[in-house]
Amino acid sequence: MGLTLDEHMEQSQRAQRQADKWLISGSLLIGTAALGIFGLPLFGWGVRLQRRAQRDGLSVRPMLVTLLGYLVIIDAAINTVGWALDLVANHTLLARVLLNGWGNMFDAGYFWHYNELWIGGAAGPGEKGWEVGLILTVFTMRIAAAIGFLQMKRWGHQWMVVTCWMGVVIWIGYVFNMTMFADVRFAGVVLPVVGWWLYDIFYITPFLAIPYLHTVNRELFSD
Repeated sequence: MGLTLDEHMEQSQRAQRQADKWLISGSLLIGTAALGIFGLPLFGWGVRLQRRAQRDGLSVRPMLVTLLGYLVIIDAAINTVGWALDLVANHTLLARVLLNGWGNMFDAGYFWHYNELWIGGAAGPGEKGWEVGLILTVFTMRIAAAIGFLQMKRWGHQWMVVTCWMGVVIWIGYVFNMTMFADVRFAGVVLPVVGWWLYDIFYITPFLAIPYLHTVNRELFSD
């Protein structure tokens, strides 16, 4: 005997909530950067639960919406946590180990004259301007937009479009800033330009999301 519509919707909502619990837990850990290795298995299990619900014919959120939404949250959270650590907690042992280690390996802007500016933290040219400007605007906006997007709200979709295009502007500007001051940022590090591209290539998520956001059926998203 088949399920009634109400029973089907109840099972679908239960399955979606179960998957989201694991996805949210994994995203929170990955978003801290330092605990990311512990968050990956949780996130992967959440994705598996979501796929299982889809295979069972339940009415759950589209997988691409789920992946894009959570990856945008993770991307914004990693930037926010890392830069907030450099901005307001730059004298802590955690910051001096993680950020100075990062500076020694990839980006000397986090090693060169570290904690010698009046505000402390990274002394790479232009870095503090990016930190203050983007923590207070784009990254917080991206997290809010992704939450609305995951809830299948129309405003979430609209703000995902806006903040992803802002992400393109940020990526181009930041790459150019790094290039202009390459003598400071890449001198004497273990893995200079190649190493920087290895970690920065993951910040192209806005480029990957934009085609989908402009072509997806907007009727999927409710007011």
